[in-house]
Amino acid sequence: MGRQIRQHSQVIAGEKQTVANRFPIVDLAAFSAKGTAGRREIAATIDEVCRDIGFLLITGHGVPQGVIHRMHEVSAQFFSQPLHYKRQWEVPSLQDIGWKGPESSYLADTLTPGADGSKSQDRKESFGMGPLSTPDGLSPDEAVYFSKNVYPDAPPQFREVCEEYYSELEGLSKRLLEIIAVSLGLDDDFFVPRLDRHTSDLVVNYYPAQDCSPNPGHLRAGAHTDFGTITILNTGDDPGGLQVLDKTGTWLDIVPTSDLFVMNIGDLMAQWTNDRWVSTLHRVVNSKGAGAKNARQSIAFFTQPNYHTSVSCLPTCSGPGNPPKYAPVVSGEHISLKLARLRGLAA
Repeated sequence: MGRQIRQHSQVIAGEKQTVANRFPIVDLAAFSAKGTAGRREIAATIDEVCRDIGFLLITGHGVPQGVIHRMHEVSAQFFSQPLHYKRQWEVPSLQDIGWKGPESSYLADTLTPGADGSKSQDRKESFGMGPLSTPDGLSPDEAVYFSKNVYPDAPPQFREVCEEYYSELEGLSKRLLEIIAVSLGLDDDFFVPRLDRHTSDLVVNYYPAQDCSPNPGHLRAGAHTDFGTITILNTGDDPGGLQVLDKTGTWLDIVPTSDLFVMNIGDLMAQWTNDRWVSTLHRVVNSKGAGAKNARQSIAFFTQPNYHTSVSCLPTCSGPGNPPKYAPVVSGEHISLKLARLRGLAA
């Protein structure tokens, strides 16, 4: 591992373990601050981690801590409102626009829909928004992803803070994809024309305190892989619950702090890389004991390419003895199918 990686201790199954080789902390500032050799070192580290488990923690990301704090603060204020207030901001759509109520998503079914028709409801609420501007010349299917965002009127600064955060994460995702391009042996700007009409969404997930035992098999968020290219997650300093399944079949806890972001690989990136990089199963488990009385909140930025982007094996990820595994897929069509399963509308 490169010098930019710091050890990170986790509590797994009650024992403190060092998992620097699982969830390293990578300093993104070193990518731009160093010369060519430094860029290669950071890029090689990203490649190594994404081949192994597809999750890492990032610092030096450039997002002001005040922006992160304000986003968590206004989100917590919104979710503390009674259900009848939040329902005013419910938007019936596939996309993560507006408020989605308790147990209205089925993350486990996005991967393997229940053959018997049963649904694995997630024990959470969410609030989401999409791009801040609408490009010209949208096709009808593409236009769905640029639906008008809705914002509650309380707290009064909610819209301002959400748009500020979205802008910061939009910039961070572009910087990360530049590093990823270098990691994959591509031109630095490979992803730029594939993101100029991106359909990325920002989603705040709220997991209420659990005052009663959940139904069997119902988690705060069922085991799933993310749909797009990369996800950038911030959990604040809330209690844990996020777990990642490693290659040995062991669920590992990730317990970051508010100054760190979690970055993970999604399905489209895995397909782009011909499975050189892994889109890893993860979940949010139910808290136990005293922890069940605590609510949990996380903020995810899902980086999705332009709707009509054709995702096919990258030239640097195939060769003799390693042919492309997948037929090309249109990004927006893939995302739409996953969202339909998420909402319980498709098998």
